[in-house]
Amino acid sequence: MCDLINKFNFSKFELTMAHSIKDILKNPGNVKINGSLWIESNGQHFFGPGPVELLERIEATGSISMAAKEMKMSYKKAWELVNNLNAQMINPVVIPQAGGEKGGGSTITAEAIKLIQYHRQMRERFAAFLEAESARLKK
Repeated sequence: MCDLINKFNFSKFELTMAHSIKDILKNPGNVKINGSLWIESNGQHFFGPGPVELLERIEATGSISMAAKEMKMSYKKAWELVNNLNAQMINPVVIPQAGGEKGGGSTITAEAIKLIQYHRQMRERFAAFLEAESARLKK
């Protein structure tokens, strides 16, 4: 397919970002641009909506186990996410505390809060981009 696109003579068309494609869509009113957003390192996703929710639930419950249960996620998967996040950071974002008479627990760090806030702001910018591009389809 790439060869076909590369060989196609686009000089016949004036395609620029300023032009819309609404004239080639059956129902342009029903079309929108959509996408997912995450942070990755070395080609591997490590921070997106799932880890954000996990951190928020760890903060709310004080427990990786409880956070995982609330998300209907296995305890093992939650620990994998926590370990992966901690491995990507200079300082850990989750600090587990060994069990005692209260059974231990976990806390999130200031770095985790900063990461959550950054992701929220990034998602707001991304949502604005998606909305603008969706509106552009209809012009």
